[in-house]
Amino acid sequence: MDGLYLVLTLAGAITCGLTAGALYAFSTFVMKGLTALPPAQGIAAMQAVNKAAPSPGFMLVFMGGALLSAAVAVMTFVAWPDQGAVEALIGCGLYLFGSFGVSVVAHFPRNDALDKVDPEGPESVAYWKTWAREWTRWNHIRTGAALAASVSFVLALTA
Repeated sequence: MDGLYLVLTLAGAITCGLTAGALYAFSTFVMKGLTALPPAQGIAAMQAVNKAAPSPGFMLVFMGGALLSAAVAVMTFVAWPDQGAVEALIGCGLYLFGSFGVSVVAHFPRNDALDKVDPEGPESVAYWKTWAREWTRWNHIRTGAALAASVSFVLALTA
């Protein structure tokens, strides 16, 4: 592996690892902190997080991982290197489907729905408990997928 393919695969490993770290923080302590608050405060805090999340810094890494995974997949199919091709494609699939795809299917709609909830509304307590449990469960999946993608890219680099 060399040239642009090497650079893109290395960048993919880094961006997937950074994404995994950010998502891991939510799974291990951010959501625990938010759900420990009274529901109205937890909802309001998560609504603020949802507004802040699409910042350039996070989106560069999160979307960059998806773009790099797509580019590495195309380059792998075109070049099919002697070593590391399978590992690279596994990494691409894990990130594109397991992390980015889960975000699109499971998190973006939940975040949009939560943004419409009145934190002080009568339905907010029950909604928040269910929302937080489901969101966190899906977050564990996308965290593991991003981490596994990063590991797969590293294995492709070292094959």
